[in-house]
Order: sequence, then C-alpha cells, then structure tokens
Amino acid sequence: MVDAGPLYAYVDADDRHHESCLQLLETHPGPLIVPMLVVTEADYLIATRLGVEAEARFLGDLAAGNLIAEPVTPSDWLRIAELVVTYRDLPLGAADASVITAAERLGVHQVATLDRRHFSVVRPRHVDALELLP
Repeated sequence: MVDAGPLYAYVDADDRHHESCLQLLETHPGPLIVPMLVVTEADYLIATRLGVEAEARFLGDLAAGNLIAEPVTPSDWLRIAELVVTYRDLPLGAADASVITAAERLGVHQVATLDRRHFSVVRPRHVDALELLP
C-alpha cells in the first residue's frame, strides 16, 4: 500500500526522500497498491509543485501498471468516516484513512509512507500495527 508522500518524493529528484522512495518503489516485489484518494492527492501535489510533465510521468506509471489504483468500495466510506472521527485530533483525513481502510480490506500490512506521525498512531483492525516503509 502506498501513500502520497513516497509517490511525490520518487517523482521529485530534489526531495530529501527521493532516493529511498525511488529505491523502494523500484525494488519492492509489489503489487504497489495506491488507493484512489491517494492517487488524487499525489497527482495534485505533483502537478502543482512539479508541473505537467512530472504529472504525466506519474500518470504513465499508473497506465503501465507499475502502480495499481485501488477503488474505494461503498463499504469503505463508512470505515473511512469512522477513522476520520476516531483520529480527529491528528487530524487523519480521508486520504490517509483510505490507506488504512484498503489495507484492512486487502489484508496488507506494509505501507509506504513518509507520514510516521499519522500511520504510527492509527491501529488497524487486521494487525497490531502497520509496517511502515521505507
């Protein structure tokens, strides 16, 4: 499961996490699953900060199947809302909550994220804690 931070960092060669995120995304056996809310968040950040060419490369990775876009299912929305309310003091937000929700539904225990603050606090239903990468 991949959050927006590593997606942005692997595209931005000037980001301090670029090398570690690039290496992770290029070498992880996968699949590299990206919830659709995270696709939207990452695309917005890449487009507004790095421009259209960088955005097109990111979208090309989705088209090539290097990143697998995971839709939000109808039942996911209630769990996303529950997580947003439960962790309102962080605040968690819908995109991060969608990562947790998709991980629970798919039984994924590894999450690529640079957001240790949020993802180290949230307790998913399916494991005691998520393994955070890189």
